Amino acid sequence: MSLLENTDKIHTTQMGVGRIKRNLKLDTDDVVGYCISKIKDKNAKISRKGKNYYIEADRCIITVNASSYTIITAHLK
Repeated sequence: MSLLENTDKIHTTQMGVGRIKRNLKLDTDDVVGYCISKIKDKNAKISRKGKNYYIEADRCIITVNASSYTIITAHLK
């Protein structure tokens, strides 16, 4: 899958960092590293709908733009 082949391109904006930390209740500043570890998890379910990838892993859903590899948001399920 294209997303897994391009994990080195995954990033987010400064506003995205705050939004993801808040939504996932994270205590780390490395939200990109956290999200990449979830995306690479062997139990992660990755689907593409339109312009975004949706990754379900553990108890969260991560949304990544398919063309820019920007993490848009993440939510707890």
